[in-house]
Amino acid sequence: MLQVRMESSVRTVFGKGPMRQMRMRALTPANVYSGGKGPVALQFDAASLYKNLLFIHGRNAVVTLQVTGDEVNERHVLVQEVQKDPVTGTLLHVDFLEIDLQKAANFTVPIEYVGTAKGVDLGGELHIFKDKVHLRGCPLDIPDVIQVDITPLEQGGAGLTFGDLAIPANVEMLEKAGVTCVAVQ
Repeated sequence: MLQVRMESSVRTVFGKGPMRQMRMRALTPANVYSGGKGPVALQFDAASLYKNLLFIHGRNAVVTLQVTGDEVNERHVLVQEVQKDPVTGTLLHVDFLEIDLQKAANFTVPIEYVGTAKGVDLGGELHIFKDKVHLRGCPLDIPDVIQVDITPLEQGGAGLTFGDLAIPANVEMLEKAGVTCVAVQ
């Protein structure tokens, strides 16, 4: 899984007016939520936060927050929600969810089909039925993407199923193994 490091500091101001002033100073407010503990209010440099969020957009990523002014200096989180201004597209607020790197969780991983199937070269049509797979495992064991070589697929064949996907040994697949992901017809 992709890992990203971000710098932040504890936020001490709250409310609509102070948040607007904070955004005018190129800072973005955020919250870190954690199971059982209270939320932690943070602030980020808007430009670096936007750049990092753009880099991890649409991917599974563990974000390591370096928090200044907090008793816990480093937190491992997932991006939960990003709020943007609908007109300008600027960041308004970001919510993070704190995770335990040693605890298994569910993730959705994209499937990337590589190559050109033999059946397509012979005039067949490639049908992609599934482009994501649901996996369960520790966050750092989850792959960023699962690549599947489709060159051996022939026209009218059985296709590739979830059971044919190569996943790491310590990761559990939550899909039924017999479901077809891609086929040539």
